[in-house]
Amino acid sequence: MLVFDASTSILIAKVELLDLFLASIGPEVAVPAELARECCGVKKTLDALMIQKALDDARIKVKVVKDKKLVTKLQTDFSLGRGEAEAIALALKEKAQLEGIDDKNGINSCKLLGLGFTTALAILVRSREKGLIDRNVALAKLAALARNGRYKDSIVDNARLKLEAQK
Repeated sequence: MLVFDASTSILIAKVELLDLFLASIGPEVAVPAELARECCGVKKTLDALMIQKALDDARIKVKVVKDKKLVTKLQTDFSLGRGEAEAIALALKEKAQLEGIDDKNGINSCKLLGLGFTTALAILVRSREKGLIDRNVALAKLAALARNGRYKDSIVDNARLKLEAQK
């Protein structure tokens, strides 16, 4: 199982990678109920509608996080928002293979808790490595991620080098 938080879900939807990603992976993808509320509750942007469609089609499962004490502890210990804390709590409970998270504090918490994680940039690079998208499309999506995400220039540059190095 893969568990996604709001930031990664929104970013891969914004660059129109969500459907391609969901179609190309084997494990189930799950999100905490807080993500569905954060992403799709009020907004009617294209990315919110894409995420809602994936939820409606059951390509992404919504799971309730029952351990509220763990969520609160994660929020306090790692300075996380409720959505990130719920996603990490869900990943821990479900023994997820990966946590999709782009929040710096969330990434640091995954490292400390021994959770495997991925980011929207890593999903883009992996999609290119698997031949799911061509080089020019990948570079255009990288530019969009750089505009929409909160990445250090060095991280974006590293992803660009990986994308450009692939034939």
